[in-house]
Amino acid sequence: MHVDRRELAEQLDDVVLGLRRLTLDRQEPNLTAASALATLRREGTCRVTELAAAEGISQPSMTALAARLTDAGLVHRRTDPADRPAVLLSVAPAGADLLDQRREARAARLTGPLATLAEDDVRAITHALPALTRLAGAPTPPGGTR
Repeated sequence: MHVDRRELAEQLDDVVLGLRRLTLDRQEPNLTAASALATLRREGTCRVTELAAAEGISQPSMTALAARLTDAGLVHRRTDPADRPAVLLSVAPAGADLLDQRREARAARLTGPLATLAEDDVRAITHALPALTRLAGAPTPPGGTR
């Protein structure tokens, strides 16, 4: 069976947007801040410039975001002893707790809609998760955007 990958990509985009609406929480921190926190938790301590690149935002924007997250007690900020002008960021325990709470809240918002699906649909989603997980972690192709 031939699959039109462009059409599949468009359908997946619709699904992603729909799932995002279901799980959206308009409380702070915003998606960029939460993503930066998650990157710090996953990758560990890193420089502001590295985090900005990982999140796809400018260094000045990341500096401002890091300041807000630090002021909120969600991120630890310190000077890099090996390179004095550089700033190192790490997730604070409160930031890790916030990420856990956000994940629990998103899962709770998905539980209701999942309960309305037929068992065949739930099984199909379960079987598709490994492939979707690989897709979500796939590197961006050269010249592509992510």
